Amino acid sequence: MAWAHNVLIAVDQLCNAVAGGWPDETISSRAFRWSRDGVRRWPRRFIDALFFFDRDPSTGRRHCELSYISEKDRLQLAPEFRR
Repeated sequence: MAWAHNVLIAVDQLCNAVAGGWPDETISSRAFRWSRDGVRRWPRRFIDALFFFDRDPSTGRRHCELSYISEKDRLQLAPEFRR
């Protein structure tokens, strides 16, 4: 991963932790979980619209769901910490 991308993820996780979320989760992943669990849907809609270009063409998954999958699969961690 590029240095700037890593720093943006770290800032994202910091903002999520300050807002009361899990410290190692991004805001986008949290927004996906909220939407999935029926807590609130507007954050996911807003973030997915903001990152309209981040979509998996083969599955149709958008930014927040892709972020959730990345967190779930621990892809943001160093390779030695991944399962």
